[in-house]
Amino acid sequence: MSPRGVAIPDLRERLFAAAERVVARDGAAALTSRAVTAEADCAKGVLHTHFAGLDEFVAKLVLDRFARSARQAQALEAKVGTATIADNLQEVVLVLMEALPPAVVGLAMTRPTAALHTREGFQAGAPAFDTIQHAFTAYLEAEQRGGRLPADADAATIALAVVGTTHHLLMTRVPGRGEDTKATIGRLLAVLLRGSE
Repeated sequence: MSPRGVAIPDLRERLFAAAERVVARDGAAALTSRAVTAEADCAKGVLHTHFAGLDEFVAKLVLDRFARSARQAQALEAKVGTATIADNLQEVVLVLMEALPPAVVGLAMTRPTAALHTREGFQAGAPAFDTIQHAFTAYLEAEQRGGRLPADADAATIALAVVGTTHHLLMTRVPGRGEDTKATIGRLLAVLLRGSE
């Protein structure tokens, strides 16, 4: 355990990762501030020193994971003209699935105060699924300009379909069945991108 009064590097991420492990291992009901700090090997009160309470902590965790996912989606811009469009989109979708564990996203829905804090964060401009959708649309439009996606393809609708499916899979997937997710996304992209590249 870290000594009292000694700054812990990357404390916020350490606590977030600990919470994800607790929920994945023991379920949402097991998430308490004490369980998080024990898992993170920190002093018991450190979570409440940095967050107003467990609900704010959960909301910040969810907002952080959405922001991370949005950054990953925006990185698609660097992939324009490389690999295949389907491969590039599938790679990002699978990374998003890992970055947004359903148990963590579900936490904010099962705790009303955490849900309120999360909604307030989104309303204040924190990245959410719409940010990811815009990143996908921008990527597809860039591929269109480069001639790899047909000019008559509806980039915005393709992006909406991919993000909508990703959201659905996040909320309904069974842990340990990643191959099903990969196959589903592959089939969707094959239909949506028919005639591209």
